[in-house]
Amino acid sequence: MARVVKFFRTVRNHWKKSTLAVCVLSYGGYWLYGKHCDNLLRRQACLLAREFGRQVAAPQERMRKATVILNPAACNGKANKLFEKNAAPILHLAGMDVTIVKTDYEGQAKKLIELMEQTDMLIVAGGDGTLQEVVTGLLRRPDQETFSHVPIGFIPLGSRNSLSTSLHFLSDNKVKDITLATLSILKGETVPLDVLQIKGDKEQPVFALTGLRWGAFRDVSATVSKFWYLGPLKIKAAHWLSTLREWPLVRSVSVSCLPPTPRPPDLPPQSTVRPNLLHRIIRRLNNYWNPPIEEPPKEEEPEKWEEQELSSLELYIQTRNKNPVERRENDSMVICAEPDNLTVSEFIFLGEKKEEDPTVFTENSQTLEASVCQLQLQQDAGGFYNIDNEEYEAMPVEVRLLPRKLRFFISAERREQLLSQMQ
Repeated sequence: MARVVKFFRTVRNHWKKSTLAVCVLSYGGYWLYGKHCDNLLRRQACLLAREFGRQVAAPQERMRKATVILNPAACNGKANKLFEKNAAPILHLAGMDVTIVKTDYEGQAKKLIELMEQTDMLIVAGGDGTLQEVVTGLLRRPDQETFSHVPIGFIPLGSRNSLSTSLHFLSDNKVKDITLATLSILKGETVPLDVLQIKGDKEQPVFALTGLRWGAFRDVSATVSKFWYLGPLKIKAAHWLSTLREWPLVRSVSVSCLPPTPRPPDLPPQSTVRPNLLHRIIRRLNNYWNPPIEEPPKEEEPEKWEEQELSSLELYIQTRNKNPVERRENDSMVICAEPDNLTVSEFIFLGEKKEEDPTVFTENSQTLEASVCQLQLQQDAGGFYNIDNEEYEAMPVEVRLLPRKLRFFISAERREQLLSQMQ
């Protein structure tokens, strides 16, 4: 009893040190518990991957070859460690022939993809920038028609992973996101995604999976990181200071569009049964004695371009990949233009929302659907585009939709959730 009294007396006399010790021990315990939970997630994922690796292969079946494009600089240089601890063991335990190719500088992924040999699947380990480079390099290849059928897996290792919300469940736990994305690759369920081809007058085309963003909100978003010392007020401060330098931040652009195209059926047509030999002989003799009359080719109707002059705070051309399982009658991209009559308070309030989700728009925004569009910027308009969160100099461009061009691995749980949201 005397020892207990002495202990509490010591705590009371040194309450500052005692408080600090309790805080340090609490934080240390919480950190160790988080590490323990991460190890449990890795263990569970490896056990599932081992089940895939134990499946009996056919006598002539070869190992599946997976080519991984890894950007070690993603996630502030932590991507390589995250991949080696969380994703690489799962791929190896599943019995795959894994080839890991690491990039050394920005833009190298485009060149590496142009030299890539045939593979069964392509895995992109990085963020939005790495994925955009891989897709651009893939679709610039002369044999892109063949390589575009290779399924692509995306492991979110970057600071921004916009496409992950369409393919996987995202949480606050980085280890859980990486392991679930890797397991979805093993399960093999895929979904087709649209691609935007963005082409200027001189340069080679750039390809995007989410969209092209241009305007005041994009420009302010690029400067938010400079106000890191303001903590949670940095977003509001960046938008407010931009209005002090210039207001209104209105951009003028001429948009020429072609209407959406009808969407073909999702399922390929079923192959017909080949007729018997006698029927084929009779049909050939009939075609020989009574050849079919060739109809003259139909004259192609001229394309009907619709041109509009838009005055907007921001223009966003986006695909419909946010819900890739949605059934649609037409293939189209969506052009959204924010109104030019927002007040300063509305601009700051909306900018804070767009920092979390750039696809948020006001009720008064103008929306267009098109299969092809051309942007002609005014002489005083300039700045930069955000193409899949990568910065490009603004110039007149043609944006063309390539419907269901690439196939990406998707988790079955995420597919079911997206289907349930449509009902």
